[in-house]
Amino acid sequence: MKPPKQKKARQLEEKQTKLHDPHRPIIKDLLWFSLITTFFKVLLIPAYHSTDFEVHRNWLALTHTLPLSHWYVDETSPWTLDYPPFFAYFERFLSLFASLVDPTITDLYNGLNYKALSVIIFQRLSVIASDAILIYSIYKLTKNLESKKRFLIWVLVVWSPGLLIVDHVHFQYNGFLLGILLVSLGALQKGNDLIGGFVFAILLCFKHLFAVAGPVYFVYLLRHYCRGGILRGFTKLVTMGVVVVAVFVAAYGPFAYHGQIQEVLRRMFPFGRGLCHAYWAPNFWVLYILSDKMLAFVLAKLGFHIQTPTASFTGGLVGDASPFAILPTITPSLTFAIVLLAISPSLVKAWRNPQPKMIIRWVAYAYSCGFLFGWHVHEKASLHFLVPLAVVAVESIEDARHYFMLSIVSSYSLFPLLYEAQEYPIKVVLLLLHIALMWYGFSSQFSERNESDKRTACVLMVTGWMEKSYLLGFVVLEIWGQFLHPFLLGDKLPFLPLMMMSFYCALGMMYSWIWQLRCIVRSQ
Repeated sequence: MKPPKQKKARQLEEKQTKLHDPHRPIIKDLLWFSLITTFFKVLLIPAYHSTDFEVHRNWLALTHTLPLSHWYVDETSPWTLDYPPFFAYFERFLSLFASLVDPTITDLYNGLNYKALSVIIFQRLSVIASDAILIYSIYKLTKNLESKKRFLIWVLVVWSPGLLIVDHVHFQYNGFLLGILLVSLGALQKGNDLIGGFVFAILLCFKHLFAVAGPVYFVYLLRHYCRGGILRGFTKLVTMGVVVVAVFVAAYGPFAYHGQIQEVLRRMFPFGRGLCHAYWAPNFWVLYILSDKMLAFVLAKLGFHIQTPTASFTGGLVGDASPFAILPTITPSLTFAIVLLAISPSLVKAWRNPQPKMIIRWVAYAYSCGFLFGWHVHEKASLHFLVPLAVVAVESIEDARHYFMLSIVSSYSLFPLLYEAQEYPIKVVLLLLHIALMWYGFSSQFSERNESDKRTACVLMVTGWMEKSYLLGFVVLEIWGQFLHPFLLGDKLPFLPLMMMSFYCALGMMYSWIWQLRCIVRSQ
């Protein structure tokens, strides 16, 4: 038993330690920052929402009403469940609260296209609440950084116009999924490989599209975690394997018990959907498709007989028909091989020198490859690499300049998601505000490092006539699509502005991919 004086002194020392805890101001600042962003997210509640809103409402009703064995076979609604089991469990968890707010929300048979204020508020707030995981991940990643870097990353991630457009207007749950990814990457960056692998396995059981970075994780963990001799390495390999398998058993085990694994996988991998989404994501296949169309046009003008394709780029493979007139047909297996080949430089680097400080770059590069060369890619998938790259954008002027351009390209490519007139000011203001914050934040940080060059703050973000011309092209493209095209062509060629946007943004995405590839190849 300690004497009273020693006990009192110890308590005073603990109190002073808490008061001088360097992390306390960080937590306080982050809480204030989160409250401000939450306020603006709440203001977006009445905004337009896409069919994804009804998709997720139906998933609430489906998981609440039906037994687990029927989740992946039910076709009561056209919006069938096609996410992995952990996301289905997540919907089931939310449905418990939704049924208390309004029972019609979880009514599978009578709630179709239910648009009452109760369901709108509940689902919007559920997205805002789930963003707590994203906030937590940012705190864990930035708590040991200097204040300017830390706050800049908060702004780039939490205030990302793409994330606000997709989640809080269009409506999805990308924020907390990206938060799980950042928790995993943060653990790997700090050397906590087992936790990083465990969290990534959880992420895959929430959304399987994150599996594109799986090869990078596998090679990195094999070389970095499973090292230290044959016996020790094998023991670690078994440990990691048991942890990952345990996560997948927890996710898929109940469905395997009910004999539903085949149905789950069929829903998750609908390869019949076609090479491109209805709105072409700005990737390599946009350039490929347009090249095919241009070749067909030129050859037809030269007198060659060109057979008109009978299959659709968005409707899937129709028999043996090819949607291409000249160029070879693209299949899911071919895109898989191309993605794996494109990722290979990061795999080689991870095998030769598995550095924790490089893992975020490697994973972001893998998601860039998946976005550019994958099958039926959605434009929203650009967030998978844009958000992780925000963490490394504060490291150098070159990283900041690359992120500045990539963020504009990614955000602008999401504009077609909000196609109604009343949402037009929202997306424009979000992007312009983001550009201003990036310019100020990056310039403020790097100009202090370069006191000998006071011009750094002015020329930091855009150097070279090519970059300046490309960014100026977005202004021209927007003026054409919003004003000149309707005025000059009316209802003619309605798909032209979208096609031009996809093509133009695809050029920027290809530029970013080449830049990332060069950085990885040159890294030591």
